[in-house]
Order: sequence, then structure tokens, then C-alpha cells
Amino acid sequence: MAAHPVDEKLPALKMATSGLQHVAAMYAGVVAPPLIVGAAIGLSATELTFLTGACLFTAGLATFLQTLGIWKIGARLPFVNGVTFAGVAPMTAVVAATEDKSDALPIIFGAVIVAGLLGFVAAPFFSKAIRFFPPVVTGTVITLIGVSLLPVAFGWAQGPDPQADDYGSTTYLTLAGLTLLIVLLLRRFTRGFVKQIAVLIGLVVGTLLAIPFGVTDFGPVADADVVGFPTPFHFGAPQFQLAAILSLCVVMVVSMTESTADMLALGEIVERPADEKTIAAGLRADTLGSALSPLFNGFMCSAFAQNIGLVAMTRIRSRYVVATGGGFLVLMGLCPMAASLIAVVPRPVLGGAGVVLFGSVAASGIQTLVRAGLDKDNNVLIVAVSLAVGIIPITAPEFYHSFPETAKIVLDSGISTGCVTAVVLNLLFNHLGKGREAQDVTHPMESGEEIAAVR
Repeated sequence: MAAHPVDEKLPALKMATSGLQHVAAMYAGVVAPPLIVGAAIGLSATELTFLTGACLFTAGLATFLQTLGIWKIGARLPFVNGVTFAGVAPMTAVVAATEDKSDALPIIFGAVIVAGLLGFVAAPFFSKAIRFFPPVVTGTVITLIGVSLLPVAFGWAQGPDPQADDYGSTTYLTLAGLTLLIVLLLRRFTRGFVKQIAVLIGLVVGTLLAIPFGVTDFGPVADADVVGFPTPFHFGAPQFQLAAILSLCVVMVVSMTESTADMLALGEIVERPADEKTIAAGLRADTLGSALSPLFNGFMCSAFAQNIGLVAMTRIRSRYVVATGGGFLVLMGLCPMAASLIAVVPRPVLGGAGVVLFGSVAASGIQTLVRAGLDKDNNVLIVAVSLAVGIIPITAPEFYHSFPETAKIVLDSGISTGCVTAVVLNLLFNHLGKGREAQDVTHPMESGEEIAAVR
């Protein structure tokens, strides 16, 4: 019997180039948190480079755990793991509250270790929520993942620095548009291997096109060291403060919710639906990876949603491809010069490719919703309200400004709020009480009198 595409081992060249595509798609997301937190602490350029390399290294280790797995750890799906952005706000809050900034990272690392271990213990119980994720819920969440990621691509397209005068300039937007066009043309007029690595080719060509505009910066390559290793506890032994631990535990719950949604989404895309056992194993990989990450000076890890779009678009479903990407991440952590090569790709070029990647995730969600039966029951209402709630943080970022910071960790995640809303509404309309029978075709604007007349 032929192996499932998820378990397929591809030729070496295809494995390497496809793995690099995954790294390119998630690189900016991995390095952003350490850059933000490191800048808040006031780390030197050398220490900031070290912290970034450590996060790349631990992302690679967490990706190995998720894709290859050991024992009951790892979903064994083509998932890239990396530093979750959900932890940035509470980590910077810890930095602000720490008088001696040299203690900030040890306090953060201690909180991440505790949150990771608690999450590991809770994983099998958390995974039982799978029964609350029918297609109407998973389709909504997958769509929200894509929609929530699109603003990231639009931000990249406008340039590297939102405070700069040239942010959103025609030069940046043109480069983003050209990269998008290149990817689309390759997907339309090529076939086979070239078609599958269209995003990687688009990134390379877009970077070359950016050189005459002075947008491509090769400085990081020239300044980077050839070899470097994330020395364990380089910034000091972990410290354990209750406030920081509670804050990061909230982030862990948010991260586990999003990872569950991501696993359900990817399971649909690769045609290997994620069951309770798979989700439990995947959450164990996330949480164990997070608990071990501070040992090598890394932050909390979670599954990266943006790579789901790459799987959906290329149809390369092999988990070994993503494991190869994890190998590149480890290499980058050990060789700063290799990491700097990815950093050369201008943000606008990444933004152009991101439109395709993240839009593909939203499209996959819509496909799932089509199969969910939007022409019956109150599924349309469930989707409508859940999408509206999930889009609030995108369209109205200050909507929850008066809420406590701890609450905003959850509320500012459209994926989490939309997911919870969809689960609750699905229980309300499709499970609690007698409700309407499945064969009753309804519409959100349908009047009660018309329903009664039909009956």
C-alpha cells in the first residue's frame, strides 16, 4: 500500500527547496518577537542577534517534535513551530515591570517553563474539545486564520518600518505587486516541481528586483558570524514570579486553542483529519517545545498558521518536507550567517507572497464551510456572528481598549474569540434543547411565521 502523502519522503532536492519555502514563509514571524522583546530590554546588537538565533534554533527543535514525533508527542503533520506572537504583549509588560532589566529574560523564561509544563499535563484533557469542532466550526476558524493573517501580509507589503516616511510608498507596493504577479504566473503557466516551488522562486526573483531600488540590504550577511551556539541559560538561570507565570499561562491557553484550530485546518487540507489523539499529541509537542525552549534562550512555541497556506497552495503534504525546514531553522540557529540570508528578503517581497499564502488558508476555510451545509439549520448564523466577532481585532484594533490587559491577551486574538464564539453558538443552536431538525432549511433573515407556515 502506498504511503499517505503526509508520510511520503520526496527526492532530496525537492525536499530541500520545499523546506526552504516553509522557512521563508515563517522567518519574519519567528524573529519579530525576540527583536521586539530584546529592544524593550535594551539588548546590544550582539545580544539581540544571539536571542534571535536562539529562537530560530528552538523553533527548529519544536518543529522536529511536531513533525517527526516521539512516543505520544507530535501530531506528525506538516506543521512548522515557532515563537508565538501572542506572548509579545505580556513579555514586554514583564520587561516594563522589572526594575533591573537584566532579570527580565530570566523571569520570562521561568514563566514559559511553568506554562509549558502545565500545558503538557493539560494537553490530553484539552484535546477532548475535538467533539465541539464540527465542520461549521472548523470552517469558520480556518477562514478566520487566513483573514487574520492577511493584515500581516499587507503590513509587510508597505515596508519594514511603520514609522518611516517611505512606509507604504509606491516602490514598496510595486515590489509586493510584482512578487505576487510572479507567483501567480508561475502557478498558472508552469507545472510539476517549478509550480510547487513558485513561492520560493517568487521570493528570489522579487529580492533581485528590489536591488536596483536599494531595498535589498546585504549588510546582515556581511556582519553575521559563521558559527554560533545558543549557550544554555545564556541570560541567567530562570526566575519564577507569580504574576509573570499567570500571564504566560493565559497565553498558553490561547496558544493551545489556536494550535487546535490549526491542526483541524491542516488535517482537512492534507486529507488526514486530526482526531482527539492527534490533537493531544500535537499539543504535547507545542507545550514540551515551549518548556524546553528557555533552556536554549527561546520563547514559547506554537504551530505557525501561515505555513498552512503554503501546504494548501503547493499540495506538498509531506511532514518530512517541514522537518527539513526544521533542520534549516536549527542550522540558522547554529550559523547566524545562514540565518541572515533569509533576512535579506525585503518585507515587501514577503508581503506579495504572503497574499497568496494567507489567502489560500481563508479559501480552504470557505471550502470546508461549503461542505458544512450552510443551507440548513442555523449554520449561517453561527458563521456570520463568529466571523464578525473574530474580525473585530482586525477592523477595530482599539475595540477592547478599556478591558484589563490580561483579558486583552485573549480578546485581541481574533482566532481565539471567533473559535470560542463558533463553539458556543454551535452548542446553542445545534445541540442544546430540541432545536430545529436538520432537514429544516433556514436563513438568518427568515421569519418565524414562514417557518411555522411550512410546518
